[in-house]
Amino acid sequence: MNAAFGSFSPAVRLLMVNQFGINVGFYMLVPYLADHLSGRLGLAVWLTGLLLGLRNLSQQGMFLVGGTLCDRYGYKRLIMAGCGLRTIGFALFAVSGSVPALVVASVLTGLAGALFNPAVRAYISVEAAERKVEAFALFNVFYQAGILAGPLAGVLLVSLDFRLTCFAAAGVFAALTVLQARRLPERHGTAANSTRPVLTDWKEVAANRPFVTFSAAMFVSYALSYQVYLALPLELHRLGHGQAPIAVMYTLTALLAVIGQVRLTAFAKARWRPEQAIARGLAVMGVAFLPVLLSTQVPLEPYGTAAAIAPALVTALILTAGGMLVFPFEMAMISTLGRQELTGTYYGLYNAFSGVGILLGNLASGWAMDLGRAHGVPGLPWLLLVIAGLGSALTIRGIDRAGRLRARQIAYTGVGGEK
Repeated sequence: MNAAFGSFSPAVRLLMVNQFGINVGFYMLVPYLADHLSGRLGLAVWLTGLLLGLRNLSQQGMFLVGGTLCDRYGYKRLIMAGCGLRTIGFALFAVSGSVPALVVASVLTGLAGALFNPAVRAYISVEAAERKVEAFALFNVFYQAGILAGPLAGVLLVSLDFRLTCFAAAGVFAALTVLQARRLPERHGTAANSTRPVLTDWKEVAANRPFVTFSAAMFVSYALSYQVYLALPLELHRLGHGQAPIAVMYTLTALLAVIGQVRLTAFAKARWRPEQAIARGLAVMGVAFLPVLLSTQVPLEPYGTAAAIAPALVTALILTAGGMLVFPFEMAMISTLGRQELTGTYYGLYNAFSGVGILLGNLASGWAMDLGRAHGVPGLPWLLLVIAGLGSALTIRGIDRAGRLRARQIAYTGVGGEK
C-alpha cells in the first residue's frame, strides 16, 4: 500500500490523510453526542433526535450547494471552509448548554460536511485523472481507518470529560484547516468565474439522463450499507449481549476495508468493466443478508454467544466487502457521466441522492422490522434487503446493457456568449 500511496501526487496524498483526520475527529465525538445531550444535559429524547436530525439535514440538504460552490470558487477554499466550520461547531458543543446554541452547533457541523465532502471528491477526481478508481480505493482505506481510530480515541476522552472530547475533535479540524492552507495546492474547476446562472448548471445536471439513471439505481446501495448502523446493531442488541458485539462488528468491518480494499479493487479492475464491478458488488451486498435471514429460521442462541452473534457479524463483513467492490468504481463513474467543469456539482447532487436513499432505506427497514415482529415473521426485513440488493444489481446490469450509462459530451451556451 505504501507504494500505491507514494505513486499519487502530493495533493491527492494530502487529501487522503485529510480524510483520515476528518473521520477521526468526527467519530471521536458524534457517536457519544446523543448520550451527552440526553444524559448529561438532560434534554428530552425528541429534542436530542431533533438536534441530530438538524445536523444530518443541514449536510444532506446543502450538498448540491456545496458542490456548486467548489466548482465556482475552488476546491481548496471549500475544503478549508468546511473544516473551519466544523472546528467552530464542535467547540460550541463543548461550551453550550442552551438549545439555541446547540442548534447552531448542529447546523454548522452539518453544513461543514456539505462544503468539504463534494470538494474533496471533486479534487481527487480531477487530480487523479485516469487513475480515479485506484485513488478512490486508497481513499476508502484512509476513510475506514479514521472510522476505526476515531471511536477508540473518543471512548478514552469521554471517560475523562466530554468537553475535552469536543475540544480535541475541534482541534483535529483546526489542524486540518491550517495544514491545507499551507500545503494543499489551489485547484479550480473550469467553471471558476463562470457567468452562467447557477440554476442553469443545476438544470444541466438534472437533465443528464445517464447520471440521473445511475444515481437512482444506486439508491439501494446506500440503504443497504447503512444497515450497519441501524438494523444490524438493533439485531445484536436484541440478542442481549450488550454493546461489545456492536463494537466488534465496527472494528472488524473497518479492518477488512483497511486491509483488503486496494487488493479487491485491483482484482476487479483487471477483470471487469466498472459497470460490471458495481453490479457484482450490489449483488454481494444483497446476498450479505442471507446469514441473518437464515438465523431467524434456525435460532442459534442455545449454542452460546459466539454462535448467536455470528450471523450478524458475517452479514456485516460480506456487506462491507460488497461496498468495497462498489465504492471506487462508483465514485469514478460519477465524474465520467458529465462535464469536468461541473464535477463538484455532480458529486454534490449525488451525495444528496444518497442521503435520500439512506432515509428511504431506514424508513423501509424500520417498517419491515416492526411489521415482522407484529406478525411473527422476523425474517421479513432481511428478506426485503436481499431482494433489494439483487434487484439493484439487475437494474445496473440492465441499464448498462441498454447503453444508458455511457458518458456523453454536453454542449452548452452560457450567458455572455460562454461556450
